[in-house]
Amino acid sequence: MAASHIFKVVFTNLGKIYEIYARKVSHGDLWGFVEVEELIFGEKSSVVVDPSEERIKAEFEGVKRTYLPMHSILRIDEVRKQGISKISAADNSNVTQFPLPVYTPGGEPPTRR
Repeated sequence: MAASHIFKVVFTNLGKIYEIYARKVSHGDLWGFVEVEELIFGEKSSVVVDPSEERIKAEFEGVKRTYLPMHSILRIDEVRKQGISKISAADNSNVTQFPLPVYTPGGEPPTRR
C-alpha cells in the first residue's frame, strides 16, 4: 500500500503567517501560483477546541483547491503526520518574506549585487 503524503505549507497573507496541511501540492496550471488541494484539518469530534485552528478552518471552509502566489510561500515540507493548522501574527517573528518580486514586469529577473 502506498504511503499517504502530507504536506505542510507555510505562507504569508495580509501580514499574517498561515500554516496549513494538505495532501496534494503542485505548480498547477496558473503561472506563478502553487496549487494546494485536499486541505486537512483536525477532527471535528475532538473534545478540545483550538481557537486558532477553528479560525483557519472557517476561512478555508468549502475550499476544494487554493492557488497561492509563489512569492508568498515561505516553506513546503513533506511531513510524516499532520500538525495543527494555524494563523499567527508576523510581528516579532524571525520569518521574513522575500523583499524582491520573483517576476518583474519586463520579464527580466532581479539582479544580485
